[in-house]
Amino acid sequence: MRKVLASLFLSLDGVMQAPGGPDEDPSGGFELGGWIAPHADETTGAAIGELFSEPFDLLLGRRTYDIFARYWPGLDADSAEQPLPEMTLNIARLFNRATK
Repeated sequence: MRKVLASLFLSLDGVMQAPGGPDEDPSGGFELGGWIAPHADETTGAAIGELFSEPFDLLLGRRTYDIFARYWPGLDADSAEQPLPEMTLNIARLFNRATK
């Protein structure tokens, strides 16, 4: 039997949102999108890298899928022209080669 893991970005006051930018999900008048991005560091990158290091299935909700579908294909992980963190490039490579 396989394990089901939930990976969440959750603040102490109950805000649950991905670490994207401020315009990621402004629904309901939420103005603090991207709240975790300024706090991400090498430890965050290592944790995400570990989470994605083994084969996995990814179940996304409709909004998250729409965000991923717009964002990740636009990243050319093998382009030296994009000044992106290695963690972001690794995730882009992983998502862009995945069967959808």
